[in-house]
Amino acid sequence: MRRAGLRTRVSAAFAVGALALSVCVTVVSYELTRSTLFRERERTAVRATYFDAALVDASLKGGATNVADVLGSLDAGGDRYVMVQRAGRWYSRTADTDAHAAVPAQLQEMAAGGEAAAQRIRRDGVPALVIAVPLDADTVFYEIVAQRELERTLQVLALVLAAVAIMMAAGGAAVGWYVTRHALRPLGAVADAARGIADGDLETRLDPETEPDLAALAASFNHMADELDRRMRRDRRFAADVSHELRSPLQTLAAAVSVVDRRKDGLDERSAAAVGLIVAEVNRFQELVGDLLELARSDQPVSREPTDIVALAERVVRAHGLDPAIVEGDDPGEWRVDARRVEQALGNLIENAVRYGGGPTAVRVGKGFLEVDDAGPGVPEELRASIFDRFVRGPAAGARGAGDGTGLGLAIVAEHAAAHGGSASVGERPGGGARFRVELP
Repeated sequence: MRRAGLRTRVSAAFAVGALALSVCVTVVSYELTRSTLFRERERTAVRATYFDAALVDASLKGGATNVADVLGSLDAGGDRYVMVQRAGRWYSRTADTDAHAAVPAQLQEMAAGGEAAAQRIRRDGVPALVIAVPLDADTVFYEIVAQRELERTLQVLALVLAAVAIMMAAGGAAVGWYVTRHALRPLGAVADAARGIADGDLETRLDPETEPDLAALAASFNHMADELDRRMRRDRRFAADVSHELRSPLQTLAAAVSVVDRRKDGLDERSAAAVGLIVAEVNRFQELVGDLLELARSDQPVSREPTDIVALAERVVRAHGLDPAIVEGDDPGEWRVDARRVEQALGNLIENAVRYGGGPTAVRVGKGFLEVDDAGPGVPEELRASIFDRFVRGPAAGARGAGDGTGLGLAIVAEHAAAHGGSASVGERPGGGARFRVELP
């Protein structure tokens, strides 16, 4: 399972932290508000009940005999239900004779003992408060106060607090994303610089002043880049020096071998075969030295000049003994490129197609690209990334010293494309074979 990125983990941590904090605040706020509202509501209900009880007591002591009429004279409202228990009999202001069933037995016992009390109940699914006020030895006034509005208020409050908690969690995630975006920006610059060096731009460096906290990292990165640049320059110079020193003795050896080769008809069969092998290897050695020298010079700046790319492609095709009619594509106009390098890159692709791809089937010229199709077996997908490495030969990727080529032709193509700021790639040609593509911005 793939691990989430640092930015995602930090954002999730901010979101979880904000959610946990908001939940705690929400629960505490809800409970405090709920208890406060209940206390205020109960205090108001108790005051109203005592006031109603005083009116009923005054009416009964004043000679009123019809308890129901006395209760009907009270302004109880829709949320209050009043009852009187007198001499074991229940009286109410409505025809609801079962209302007394909602009064808990414990509360009745306390009221019968002469003690005023109150108790929370649920009546018909609605929270309510029952208050008992003794009037005399055998008379108790009861009032049931429904708290429907209070419950609705608490439900709305719970929804609002839950929404606030969700918004705080989302805000925490947004803050985490914003913070990590800015905190990781210097690391992004390091990644971009490393990518630039990997792509061949050895001049890429980091500015230690941009992010003081990463000054040590920037200095180490720049030192690494300097050492890498210095080592690559030294390796190129060494390859160039060795190749240059080999050219003179090779030319002498080639001249001597050519003399022997011209007279091999007078030699016996084995000696003639040996001379032929020597000639082939000397020629291959010369080609290898030339390619090494070309690679050693590939880091030099390109010399751009207006170039008729179609005429260049036809010239290269004709130089390889092929029909210029295989050059396809619309006229892309003049390109500003290094004609020598482009000519060599295209020549290497054509030669590669001749040697390993059954010959080129088309040379395509488009806006900013060159393509060479061949009729060979193609390049397996797993080898396409390494086919442009040095000393790699097609399907025999990784094999060194085999075949009649140097293994540097496609590497030179990639170097010349990179020198122009472009790239070289290989894909599958429709209908079979390989399609090599060079992009030159």
